[in-house]
Amino acid sequence: MYAMTGKLTAQAGKRDAVIEILLRASSVVAQLGGCRAYIVNEDVADATCVWVFEMWDNKDAHDASLKDERVRSLIAEAMPLMGGTPSGAELRVAGGHGINP
Repeated sequence: MYAMTGKLTAQAGKRDAVIEILLRASSVVAQLGGCRAYIVNEDVADATCVWVFEMWDNKDAHDASLKDERVRSLIAEAMPLMGGTPSGAELRVAGGHGINP
């Protein structure tokens, strides 16, 4: 399995709007093949920061999601609210609770 974690920094006062967009994105990717999890998290220490954890069957499934017009539209909607460039990491899932290969 393939996973990603992303850190998104919103402009001051815009985090809730970014979260709302990301939650809509989670509903869209849930309909796409290969998405196992899309979890949106608020950073408790930083009122501008949002963390997203995604888990996919493989990298190809994730990459295909980025070509979906609904996903592309949500990305375009979120970009003006961002206070910086997103960062994160690609991960290979080794296992753990809740993982069903």
